[in-house]
Amino acid sequence: MKDLVEIDGSYGEGGGQILRTAIALSAVTGRPVAIHNIRAKRPRPGLQRQHLTAVRAVAQLVNAKVEGASLGSTSLRFYPGDIGSGTFNFSIGTAGSITLVLQALLPVLVYAPGPVTVTISGGTDVPWSPPIDYVRFVLKRLLEAFGLRFSVKLEKRGHYPRGGGLVRVSVPAPPRKLQPAVLAERGNIVMVEGISHSVRLPRHVAERQAQSATRELERVLGSVPIHIDVEWYEPDRDPHLGPGSGIVLWAITDKSILGGDSLGAPKKPAEEVGKEAALKLLEDLATRKALDRHASDMLILYAALACGESVLGGSSLTMHAWTVIHVIERVLPEVTVSFEEGGKVGRPFIVKITGACLTR
Repeated sequence: MKDLVEIDGSYGEGGGQILRTAIALSAVTGRPVAIHNIRAKRPRPGLQRQHLTAVRAVAQLVNAKVEGASLGSTSLRFYPGDIGSGTFNFSIGTAGSITLVLQALLPVLVYAPGPVTVTISGGTDVPWSPPIDYVRFVLKRLLEAFGLRFSVKLEKRGHYPRGGGLVRVSVPAPPRKLQPAVLAERGNIVMVEGISHSVRLPRHVAERQAQSATRELERVLGSVPIHIDVEWYEPDRDPHLGPGSGIVLWAITDKSILGGDSLGAPKKPAEEVGKEAALKLLEDLATRKALDRHASDMLILYAALACGESVLGGSSLTMHAWTVIHVIERVLPEVTVSFEEGGKVGRPFIVKITGACLTR
């Protein structure tokens, strides 16, 4: 058995990102990890249901032995086995984020020996995590640059606090290795698209979100084409638990794609929701970098696994990004990471990453 890699869960942002990154890297490299001080910097330290689901899901995919996988646990040992394929079903049991569970699962699916389909129930549009439409329309396209192709089917939306969302992800032909990607500068903006949704709420909520976002985008982008779809259901045909609303925007450029999002909340006007998403997108576009604030940390892991040198330009270096780099250095010391531009938290950056060329 390979040596156990010790990881301090209080490093950097001190939240679930360390756990998800460590478990994913352990699963694909076969290197066991011990994580201590899990979520030490959060109001409720230790494993919550969303984190437990991520751990158990990855463990099932790789036939792992796990110690400490219980609610509230602040220490965990993960001993991975062989990666499997087939059909898997996981339930968070709350409105916990499906997209954050996918953060741990997707890198593992790259190396599956055959087709994989994963169905997860929980929250699709919840605070402090990327909404499912971001995964469907932004992250999915960015990961194609590394050679990972997959489908995301949104069966039902789930909002906080009731949840009830259902998502199905399929990887019909896992690539078994990743190619490097150059996503440094965004280039010219071709068009902006989006989805504004409301469930168990009046249709005008989704419409007002879309109208507000469009006004803000037009104010800055001028003649760039903008098209935002409105998603709404008749009350007697609405399958969601709800209520809830949100909007995800994405700018298609000639070199990349960037997203911006916002969620509805009680006493938060629909106009504010739409404007907030537009301002996030515009702020990231203004840096002229290829990756928005979410992708700026998400893609670092894939570059570290790829065969060759990747160049990533991010709109903002987040604490999540620093955390991912730290875990990579612990589990994959053969990876080299160097900043060509920036390197300070909260600022745009360009980073070169020479991957470990992991193959299975």
